[in-house]
Amino acid sequence: MNAPEKVRQYDRDAHVVGNIVHLEHFNVVVDDQRLATLFYVTGIGGTRDPYLFTGLENMWVNFGRTQCHLPSRGSKPEVVRGTIGFVVPSLDDLVKRFEHAGREMKRVAPELPNRFSFRRQEDFVEATCPWGNRVRCHAPSPEFGNTELGIVYVDFDVPQGTADGIARFYREVMKAPAKAQSARAAVDIGRNQHLYFTETSRPLPEYDAHHIQVYIADFGSPYHWLKERNLITMETDADEWRFQWIVDPRDGRKLFQIEHEVRSMRHRLFNRPLVNRNHGITNMTYASGFDAFRGTY
Repeated sequence: MNAPEKVRQYDRDAHVVGNIVHLEHFNVVVDDQRLATLFYVTGIGGTRDPYLFTGLENMWVNFGRTQCHLPSRGSKPEVVRGTIGFVVPSLDDLVKRFEHAGREMKRVAPELPNRFSFRRQEDFVEATCPWGNRVRCHAPSPEFGNTELGIVYVDFDVPQGTADGIARFYREVMKAPAKAQSARAAVDIGRNQHLYFTETSRPLPEYDAHHIQVYIADFGSPYHWLKERNLITMETDADEWRFQWIVDPRDGRKLFQIEHEVRSMRHRLFNRPLVNRNHGITNMTYASGFDAFRGTY
C-alpha cells in the first residue's frame, strides 16, 4: 500500500494583495514642457501619451502601466517630498540618455534655473529633475516582480516619530498590508508596488499640493472613515474622492500631508491601455516591428 501523499503547505497570507490595487501616477506642476520632456521622456525613457493632454497645459508620460502627470499651470513648480522609484530595462542605456538630455537642457534653455543631475550607483541610478524632484531608477530584478518598466514605489520623507502611526493608518483605514520597522513604514500596493515613509530629522519643506493617485477595491469603507473625521478634501465624482492628511487612527494626530487621489475600480480610466514606445529604437537603429516596448509591466 502506497504511503499517503504529503499535503503541500502554503502561506496564503503572503499573497494577500490588500485594498490598494494600483499606484497609477504622481502629479507635479512644471513650468517648462521642454525640460520635462527631456527629463521624463528623453532621459528616463517614458512615452508622452498620444491621446490625452496633447497640448501645452499638461502632459501625461507613460511608464508601463503607470504615469507621471506634469501640468503646466504657470504656478510655482511642485516637488515631491521624497523619492520616486522607477524600473527601467537598462541602467547603462539610461546613463547615456541622461547624458544626452543634460546637454540638450543646456542648449535649449540655458537661461533657466536647472537642478538636473544624475549619479550612477552600483545597482541603481539616482537623478534629480530640473525642479528638484528626486528619482531612483532600478534595473529589473525579483524585488520588483516581472516589472521591466514602471513606477514601483514612492518613498516619502516624514517627520520623526510618525512611521508607526502611518503604518496603522494604511492597515486600519485603507485596508492595505503595512508595517513599520526601523523608523520606516512600508505599504504594499497590488503585486509589486509600495509606498514607503522614511523618518528624517531634516526639516521638511511646506507641502505644495503635489499628489499621488491610487485605485482601491473597497471604495466605501475608507471614505466613510475619513468623511466622519472631516478629512475628505474633494468629492470629484461617483468614482473619485481625495484626502490629504494621513492621521494616526489611535488618536487622530496628523502625521503627514500628501494628497491621495482615490479612484474606484469602476473609474473610466481604470486599466486603460497605455502606449509605451521602445526607447531603444532611433532613426539610425530602426527595425520594422520593434516600435513598441515589448517587455513586461
